[in-house]
Amino acid sequence: MISPAVATRAAVRAVRPPSPTQRSPRLTLRGWLAVLAVTAFGGFIRFWHLGTPGTLVFDETYYVKQGWSMIEAGYELAWKGKGEEVDPLWNRGDTDVFLSTPDFVVHPPVGKWMIGLGEWIFGPTSAFGWRFASAVVGTLSILMIILIARRLFGSTLLGLTAGLLLAIDGQHFVHSRTGLLDVFVMFWALAAFGCVVADRDMGRRRLALRAATEFGEFGEGREQRAADSWSWWMGVRWWRIAAAVCLGLCAGTKWSGLYFALVFGIMIILWDAGARRAAGLRHWFAGSVIWGALSGTLMLAVAFATYLLSWTGWFLSSDAYDRRWAQDHPGEGITWLPGALRSLAHYHQQMWDFNINLAATHPYEANPWSWIVVGRPTAFYYEDPKRGELGCAVDVCSQAITALGNPVIWWGATLGIVVLLFCWVLRRDWRAGAVLAGLAAGYLPWFQYQHRTIFNFYTIAFTPWVVLTVVYVLGLILGRRSDSARRRRNGAWIAGTLVLLAVLCFWFFLPLYTAQVIPQPSWSDRMWLPSWI
Repeated sequence: MISPAVATRAAVRAVRPPSPTQRSPRLTLRGWLAVLAVTAFGGFIRFWHLGTPGTLVFDETYYVKQGWSMIEAGYELAWKGKGEEVDPLWNRGDTDVFLSTPDFVVHPPVGKWMIGLGEWIFGPTSAFGWRFASAVVGTLSILMIILIARRLFGSTLLGLTAGLLLAIDGQHFVHSRTGLLDVFVMFWALAAFGCVVADRDMGRRRLALRAATEFGEFGEGREQRAADSWSWWMGVRWWRIAAAVCLGLCAGTKWSGLYFALVFGIMIILWDAGARRAAGLRHWFAGSVIWGALSGTLMLAVAFATYLLSWTGWFLSSDAYDRRWAQDHPGEGITWLPGALRSLAHYHQQMWDFNINLAATHPYEANPWSWIVVGRPTAFYYEDPKRGELGCAVDVCSQAITALGNPVIWWGATLGIVVLLFCWVLRRDWRAGAVLAGLAAGYLPWFQYQHRTIFNFYTIAFTPWVVLTVVYVLGLILGRRSDSARRRRNGAWIAGTLVLLAVLCFWFFLPLYTAQVIPQPSWSDRMWLPSWI
């Protein structure tokens, strides 16, 4: 039997992260200025010459046009020909490339709505406009990771380092300047992660207050009744509701967002179980499972409702793809569903079949085993202007946009994952487990789809957790506050040198990220591995 005093102290300890450092105080004015400065730097380099090149790049051919048709019709319209036929028209400013019939598309609408919003503001013929939303969420994700890392590691310095590293990662940088969907998957997944981390702190704080109320300030003067109960309810968890909305929007961009919902849901239950056990509740496992199931059901309902709302344009239309399928096929499909939902379910079945069975060959397809070590980056754009073209001053130049992760960050994270596994399994550090959860949700599911056509650029979805892996290791290198001054000084030199190398690496590869015209030999010098060409 655990005494009330012990239970109370354990509950209070549960509020604090198992970190050798104390939780950082509230951000001061100077701290906020530093946070905003790093965010502004990341935003500046993302918006600078955002409209270059002024043509559709890579899969922008799909999502930019689909984004505008969402604004015009509320759903995706078919084109007047293939991409190579209508893209030149679009690049010249002619948006009259749509038929009046709907198009079969294989991704939900959230990301396309977001791209369309930028086109609505700045016009669909503006390359700046169709990349505007990507640059906005790319910049906001820098701010989010600073605040999340600061909460995780209890250090403003490490939070700022996380923001800087995300700002100078090539994968994140290129996606923030391109009108594709995957940057929105990353954004909503990171937002959901921030919400569940905030919920962890809030839940444990409530648990400590409940323990203090039930047991007395020092565990005296009350009978120990609550300590034997599984029925403690910690109230409405608004951060979880917010996380559910974000996860619904994440899955509403691409279905790969569902894996983040699954992993984060498991993580929440495990965190609750650990908190209840630390608080001394006898039936801590039953309590965490029961309340976790109820909370999970509510989160699932909120996420599903959010996902359905993202299809509002499809529901309100009468001509969208498969919108009238139930009407034309009575008695088929899931017959107990209302007609509109039955049609949507049939549409989703077709989307699923396409995504699972996609097996077309592509020169830049990459097996997920090579992703974490940047084995085969995706070339979004490449031209070889000759002397006198586009400012080329030599015989042959290169103009490229390559979704290449910063090698210092990604190769460092490859080693850092081993450190995280050690600290999570042997030291039971929840922060290492949280970072690994984000990596697992965004990365591991792709190993079951090695038979289909997949690309390295999908890694943008878990790039923030790659950065957090590096920052976690940098925190270990910096050392504890209780370490000697010499130990801390040496750690600072090593960590600072690694960050500086990452900055220099970003500067070196910047021409490959921004379609700068450079001599072809200079481009070749940046192709460090044969598989990058």
